Amino acid sequence: MSKHLPQLETDLNTLLRTASSRRQMLRWLGASGAVSLLGCGGGSDATATTASTAATSTSTTTGSSSNTGTSSSCSVIPEETAGPYPGDGSNSNGSGIANALLLSGIVRSDIRSSIAGASGVAAGVPLTIKLQLVNTQSSCASLAGYAIYLWHCDRDGNYSMYSSGVTAENYLRGVQVTDSSGNVSFTSIFPGCYSGRIPHVHFEIYPSLAKVSSANNKVKTSQFTFPMATLNEAYQATGYSTSVRNLAQITYATDNVFSDGTSLQMVSVTGNATLGYVVTLTVGIAA
Repeated sequence: MSKHLPQLETDLNTLLRTASSRRQMLRWLGASGAVSLLGCGGGSDATATTASTAATSTSTTTGSSSNTGTSSSCSVIPEETAGPYPGDGSNSNGSGIANALLLSGIVRSDIRSSIAGASGVAAGVPLTIKLQLVNTQSSCASLAGYAIYLWHCDRDGNYSMYSSGVTAENYLRGVQVTDSSGNVSFTSIFPGCYSGRIPHVHFEIYPSLAKVSSANNKVKTSQFTFPMATLNEAYQATGYSTSVRNLAQITYATDNVFSDGTSLQMVSVTGNATLGYVVTLTVGIAA
């Protein structure tokens, strides 16, 4: 329960310097208390906004499916905290600045294996993540050429580069560039549920691949989550027993990030725990 404690002060100081506003930092600290970072497994994140679904929204609906270039309406996805384990160069992991974005091979679709000399492979239920990036300022037109950096915890709730036992690994982190239809796809594993958080996936959006090397260049940070029925089904698979217990102790309403709503951050799901899942989400930004 205390394996992340040595990094707590460093991470909080870094977040205080890089938060987009003092209000964002205060909410991150106050939603559940700083000690919630020490939850078993990965750690706790808190939402960066209080009424994010209303800000810069063009409608109350999500965007188009990944098979179409545009849709009639979409909304800006809420801005959220990157949490204590972004690996984007904005904080330290105890051995120095943690920046997966500088690793050789970080631009990849399959993020299950570590790269750049590390050899770990994340085990778990197969998961394909498909995101479509659209512009809420231009009739939800597809945004091509943007870079999306995505990361999440492993089956045990641990974050590579930070959590005890996997600090030397960098799996479940990767960058993809949106194609002409605004689409990216990542091959991963279903994330576990650690204490204090609804299962989720983090991502940052950059205006181009050339801008990815510095977290200062990101234009959006957010998270998405999964339907409860999918979580309950996935966690019946081998290796997720701890997630079953942790999930029973948290709800969307009590989660620090999703308590203000999930309508723009809830993925659509196909598949099952045996063959794997495919999840899709339309992500709107004001470009």
